[in-house]
Formats: sequence, structure tokens, C-alpha cells
Amino acid sequence: MLALAGWAVQDAKAVNLGAARGVAVREFVLKPPHGRADYLLFVDRRAVGVLEAKKEGETLTGVAWQTAKYLDGLPDEIPTALEGALPFAYQSTGVETRFTNTLDPAHASREVFSFHRPETLAGWIEDVSRHPTAPTLRHRLQQLPPLDDTGLWPAQTRAIRNLEASLAENRQRALVQMATGSGKTFTAASLAYRLIKHGDARRILFLVDRANLGRQTLKEFQGFTVPDV
Repeated sequence: MLALAGWAVQDAKAVNLGAARGVAVREFVLKPPHGRADYLLFVDRRAVGVLEAKKEGETLTGVAWQTAKYLDGLPDEIPTALEGALPFAYQSTGVETRFTNTLDPAHASREVFSFHRPETLAGWIEDVSRHPTAPTLRHRLQQLPPLDDTGLWPAQTRAIRNLEASLAENRQRALVQMATGSGKTFTAASLAYRLIKHGDARRILFLVDRANLGRQTLKEFQGFTVPDV
């Protein structure tokens, strides 16, 4: 899985951090009493996180604390991407994978499809200097400016404000229910604009279940006039 995500996997006795942008080093020895990290992750020759491998069938829920003990046990001579403990932690059985970004507010382990690519972690590291007071998307979702409802219908205003409040509370899922003809696509476009402009969101997926809806949505997004909202 690591190799498929763009990582070069190496043994601790034969490390070449210049072999790839992302290098995962097996069985890396940490300072006592931290033991060994199953994999220590390097991006651009600097340590960024750890991976704890578990046997298939073992539960990963509730074991993030075990991985956390490896985040601050690096030998002093190992360069790190950020000061302090390493920011990224994974646990994986090869079937199930969980991830924690300790840069997030009230960070918690969450299930992911696979490991992030090295360039993704590098981008998050760069965000720390770009947004020092809000280094992650979850931080920025808590700091969105008030909505200017000029040009919005009341239902659209309520939908955007309520969804942004849900995102600020770190909720993983939300359902927006709006009546037919109430401007759902315009609402989505307005929200997407705010998330990109103020939240620095990189990708937003708008998924439709019919081709004609896709064409209608594309047309409406292309005709969307960017407001200052």
C-alpha cells in the first residue's frame, strides 16, 4: 500500500532519503523508552510521521494512543519537518487504515481509504507557514467570515450558515434538505466559493446521479458570478 501511494520503502540499515520524495523506513529505532516505529515516514528528507502496522483482523479503533507515543521519540539527530512532535500518524492492517493529523483542532483518528501521497503531506506541512494561525482546513472552517446574504434567498442563507456551523463543529457528514426550485445548485456553488476562498479548500466534489443533471450543474457553475461572500 505504501508503494502504491508513492512511498519508497526501505530497511533501517540501508536508508537513502534521496531515493524518493517520500521514504518509509522499516523498524526505525527511537529514543528509549519509545521502542521502534514500524515505519518512520520522511518527506523531502525530513521526518513527518509514523505508521504502526497491525495484523489483519486486529481492531484499530482506540489504538491511536499507541502510535502517539512514537511521535515524540525521535533521536535528536533526525531532521523533522516541524518543531515538536511529528504531525502525522497512521495505523493499518493492510485492510483497514486510520489516520490522525495532530495539526487539526481536537484531532482524532479517522478511517481513510489508503495512505496519503508524500506530496499531499508536503502540502500540509507548507500550509503551516502559509496559515500559521489556521494550518489545516479544519482550523480554517472554524474561522470563516460571516456570510453576506446579498443576492441569496432565505433558504439558501440558512442552508449555507447551518452547513458551515456543522463543518466548524468538526462533523464528518451533513445533510442539506431543500425544496425543489429553492436554488440548491446555486447554494452549493456559493458554499464552494467560500470554502475555496476563505478555507483554502483544494478540491470539492459535486456528484450527480444522472448525466442531464451533470450538464445542468456544469452550466450553472460556469455561469456563477463570484460574489464577495
